[in-house]
Amino acid sequence: MFQPLDWIINEYLPQLLDSLVNPQKRVSLGYLLIALLIAFCWNAWLMKAQSVKGFGKVWGSLFSAKIWFSNSAVSDYKLMFINRAIMMLINPAMLSKLALATFFYFLFLEVFKNTPAILENWPVWTAPVLYTVFLFLFDDFSRFFIHRCLHRWPILWAFHKIHHTAETLTPFTVYRTHPVEGVIFSLRATFVQAISISLFVSLFGKNIDLVEIFGVNILLFIFNITGSNLRHSHVSIRYPRFLEFILISPAQHQVHHSIDPKHHDCNYGAAFAIWDYFGNSLQLSKKSQNLRFGIIDKYKFNEHTLRGLYLNPFVEVRGILSRLF
Repeated sequence: MFQPLDWIINEYLPQLLDSLVNPQKRVSLGYLLIALLIAFCWNAWLMKAQSVKGFGKVWGSLFSAKIWFSNSAVSDYKLMFINRAIMMLINPAMLSKLALATFFYFLFLEVFKNTPAILENWPVWTAPVLYTVFLFLFDDFSRFFIHRCLHRWPILWAFHKIHHTAETLTPFTVYRTHPVEGVIFSLRATFVQAISISLFVSLFGKNIDLVEIFGVNILLFIFNITGSNLRHSHVSIRYPRFLEFILISPAQHQVHHSIDPKHHDCNYGAAFAIWDYFGNSLQLSKKSQNLRFGIIDKYKFNEHTLRGLYLNPFVEVRGILSRLF
């Protein structure tokens, strides 16, 4: 019999704590502290801070109550706690990564019948390096593809717009999602990992390992320590122009969140900008952006109430389906 209190103490709270200390999680304390250091240095440079008073202003710019305790931010925190519980309860019913990987493994064995024999003489470092790079690229492309679909398909946009109703951005805005979107991205991760594992095991055998730091894909680790948490922030860090054609800067992702119609449908990428470049959806950041965040939508609702955040997407989907059928 399900015991709510036992479940909260023994499963829910430990998972919440794990998300703050596990380097595999983007919003862990280590990454947040590094992001804070980067943000402080960036704002200090912009504000030309050279005194204690100047550095105090920099500190105040990073911890404005208007941002961290706005209605938008508070709803982010609520969604973070509630969605964690929802996903933990439905995860056991999700598609098994092991079952999917087994299916793809036998499929790839048929496709690459003679290839493993050719790869036996490759240097021992080849498999982990190729696997690490392939997994990171495949994962990043899949995020771009799903994100693009979430914006362009009306039924999916009904759920994804919850994320874009954020009017202030903090690192915890990454948790501002509807559970339906959470399920979509969970399935995405399952497919990406199952395909990657089964492909490389079928080619190189069972000894497939990632190149890791602290148990994290080294490329993901680099992404997280170079300011990934500042994508959802008011610290508009830009990259040199040439680099923004390759990597998505925090400022570019903030353009993606802009309420201005001219910024809509751009910069879907997570780490790499090349997907947007080839998909004709890339926008570079500008020196003085002065962006406002949120949505302009005829389905504007009480975007910071739990009722609106969780139920309104279903109302909108019903309206879409009724018009179609």
